Amino acid sequence: MPADLAVIGLGHLGLPLVQAAVAAGVQTVGYDTDPRPYAELSAGRTPVEGSLAASEIRRMLAGGFRPTTNPAELGRVRTAVICAPTPLGADRNLDLTAVGDATRALAARLRPHTTVLLESAVPPGTTENFVRPLLEEGSGLVAGRDFHLACSPSRLDPGNRTHVYTNTPKVIGGLTPACTESAAAFYGRLTDKVVRARGPREAEMTKVLETNFRHVNIALVNEMAVLCHDLGVDLWDVIRCAETKPFGFQPFRPGPGVGGHGAPVDPGFLPYSSRTPGHPLRMVSLAQEINDRMPSYVIQRCATLLNEHGKSLRGARVLLLGVTYKPDLADQEASPAREVATRLLDMGAQIGYHDPHVLDWRVRELPVPRADSLYEAAASADLTVLLQHHRTYDLQGLAVKAQLLLDTRGATPAGAAHRL
Repeated sequence: MPADLAVIGLGHLGLPLVQAAVAAGVQTVGYDTDPRPYAELSAGRTPVEGSLAASEIRRMLAGGFRPTTNPAELGRVRTAVICAPTPLGADRNLDLTAVGDATRALAARLRPHTTVLLESAVPPGTTENFVRPLLEEGSGLVAGRDFHLACSPSRLDPGNRTHVYTNTPKVIGGLTPACTESAAAFYGRLTDKVVRARGPREAEMTKVLETNFRHVNIALVNEMAVLCHDLGVDLWDVIRCAETKPFGFQPFRPGPGVGGHGAPVDPGFLPYSSRTPGHPLRMVSLAQEINDRMPSYVIQRCATLLNEHGKSLRGARVLLLGVTYKPDLADQEASPAREVATRLLDMGAQIGYHDPHVLDWRVRELPVPRADSLYEAAASADLTVLLQHHRTYDLQGLAVKAQLLLDTRGATPAGAAHRL
């Protein structure tokens, strides 16, 4: 049976879209330029760590979802959505290689009247100046005349049970008004509300603003954490008090670093326009610098705590709790835990870890010993460091068992542990 929708990119962005589409009764085919996701999905397994559960994948398959390795399937749908990953490159710019590969695969099979949507996180101008030329060159069709083209950046919050795909408004910016309306008609089948941007650049920039808002505010509280510790002020109590203000304040909380798939984007250097002023967003750059140094600050606190108890970090047994970037998920994308572990090893510490969602964890390609019994491991460790607060952790009991407990998430009861 021909599908209505093709999702190109079966990772953290594509699979939740497939799930929402199948739930809405949309016949969906999934394609990835990497053949590995096909094999995993066909076997009823999730192809990416920390994404949908295997049971959810099996329900999607039972609901009619068809993963495929045949790119010809892309030419048989009315709507195609590019959900390719855009990881940070060595230059800290978003790497559009996968987006380009996905776009070329679609372009070679693109038919007239198809609606093409871009959900990948991209710099402003990508839809018009990168995706559009590839589609037109590969298909011989003209965007806005022969096919619809729009950007609708993903707004996923993995693990959030309140704000899911259906009740999270979808921002849409089309190349033309007709492109916007075609995109709105598609997303209207999946979500309760669509928000029309003036164009694709405005839609792309919305994602930039949302992501940078998070990073800048986390950087602020990370700086406050360092300052409050130096002054002997309980930052966590300060945040508790401040969040009672009913206007002009939104609470953010510090931590050992910032992880996840939403990388901060500085659109001051756009590769697609000679009109770019070339002025970086200084606040975003500074926020990234602050957040990047939090793992070092955690190591500093570890060394100080051990020293105060007559021990050296060199040779100390350190237990790391929670190595994922987000609580109650297995996703380790950009988790600060790996850098913390690397720095501890460089300082001569002996590290172990515990995480109920991660059964095998490696640092520098070497396996890190996993604690089987959490309480026994905490009792024998010179220092236990909570890097991620999974709900299964009994922090009150852990604080009693651990010789020393550093809580980087402010999750332990006041006075039960040393908090960041």
